[in-house]
Amino acid sequence: MSGRPLAGKRILVTRPSGQAESLSALIRKAGGEALAVPAIEIRELADLGPFFAVADRLESFDIALFVSRNAVRKAMDLLRARRGPKPWPAHLRLATVGTGSRAELEARGFSGVIAPPARADSEALLALPEFAAVAGKRIVIFRGEGGRTLLGETLSARGALVEHAACYRRTLPEAGGALLALAWAGGAVAAVTVSSGEGLANLLEMLGEEGAQRLAQAVFFVPHPRIAEEAARRGLGRTIVAGPGDAEMAAALVAYFGGAR
Repeated sequence: MSGRPLAGKRILVTRPSGQAESLSALIRKAGGEALAVPAIEIRELADLGPFFAVADRLESFDIALFVSRNAVRKAMDLLRARRGPKPWPAHLRLATVGTGSRAELEARGFSGVIAPPARADSEALLALPEFAAVAGKRIVIFRGEGGRTLLGETLSARGALVEHAACYRRTLPEAGGALLALAWAGGAVAAVTVSSGEGLANLLEMLGEEGAQRLAQAVFFVPHPRIAEEAARRGLGRTIVAGPGDAEMAAALVAYFGGAR
């Protein structure tokens, strides 16, 4: 990334707290102003009993599937707290939806993680050959409370024995509206980066009645087409599908504002 192609551009980064710095640093390196305002808050579960019930019989599963980087971080921390020094079952394969969460698992010492090479979503994971014939396989899906049901439903339809293990919950940031007001008080926002459909919905809720007006001139950058479709359904304007990683998101911002549109 050379020069300052994002000079004069104020860009809203809506990743959860603690997960915005990498993308923000790339934006600043390209000359832009990164405004980190979380659209989702990641919080602990009120009741960990169901999760620990899964952790106590981890050996009974064939595949452990993580739906996000948050799921990797939260699940692994909870598993370590519950199981102590007990090793990870040697036969238990790991899978996840994207390169970011795969890197998170690899950083924790795991290898051979199943993940789609490009798109980071459930559809891409389900298209992999490893999940074509799963009849009789026991699969645990580590995820946030609620969320999409496509993975579990599709794998169950293919004959797998699926269980879900929620390891965190997502909430609307309490101070989000005030932080967004401060962001726009500094001038027009040229672009908004959104990492999920839920984050997009929260952003619009936090902006309130003035949301549509504030977002009218902004370009949205999203990780995959499903979120772009959601943005279009909500009546938002220009949406760029950038890709799942921070580097891809930054490259899309540079390409757009640097003149390659």
